[in-house]
Amino acid sequence: MFAEERQALIANLVSSRKRVTVADLAARFEITPETVRRDLDSLEIGRMLRRVHGGAVALDRLSMSEPSLAERRTTRQAEKSRIAAAAAKMIPASPTGSVLLDSGSTTGLLADHLARWSPASPGDQLLVITNALPIASILAMNAELQLHILGGRVRGLTGAVVGASTISQLDDLRPDIAFIGTNGVDAEFGLSTPDAVEAAVKTALVRSARRVVALADSSKLGEETLVRFAHLADIDTLITDAAPSPVLAAALEAADVEVVIA
Repeated sequence: MFAEERQALIANLVSSRKRVTVADLAARFEITPETVRRDLDSLEIGRMLRRVHGGAVALDRLSMSEPSLAERRTTRQAEKSRIAAAAAKMIPASPTGSVLLDSGSTTGLLADHLARWSPASPGDQLLVITNALPIASILAMNAELQLHILGGRVRGLTGAVVGASTISQLDDLRPDIAFIGTNGVDAEFGLSTPDAVEAAVKTALVRSARRVVALADSSKLGEETLVRFAHLADIDTLITDAAPSPVLAAALEAADVEVVIA
């Protein structure tokens, strides 16, 4: 097999599997690890993958890779809908309640549930606080809700309101429950997101709430992105669509995190 043919096959493997190791490629193609490393070097120069310790990852798995909100809305819709439905069951059923919604595609689906909220008894009130303009626009359609939009600078990629003033406002709030989106949930690194400015707001969201529920479809499990915004012990519940790996499940259990499979 010519090197060009082998490299094309390696590129396809990385694209489909998202991660490959030097050892696996050496065994698959019956070549030396040194030859694999040269192939990976060539593919990285051609912008087909990114070298990491022991192998390579797809470019969409890089720590700063971040799809737009519009792109995320079109992926894993069924799984995210189940997660949002499970989260909706945790909305406080009391005469008064307060909910904090982070930006994101799954929290956006939760907002769809809240847009249909109505008081269980006359006079019941529900305050929803959000730093996400797309979510605020959904919630504004329900006159039964009390809506509080956090102020600050709008980040175009996600529609999230961010910045020092946003964090300052969160420091003065103590909502009953916060629903948080995340780009990665890792046993050691915790919860992470690619953007440092948005990560700072997410940290403030987590810090402010009495109870923290992370919403993450299973493609986020075992992943790390650039900036950690919370340790596993900082959250109370993780709602996802598939069981975590044994390593992550053990870490979540050690951190006393309830795992809900939707």
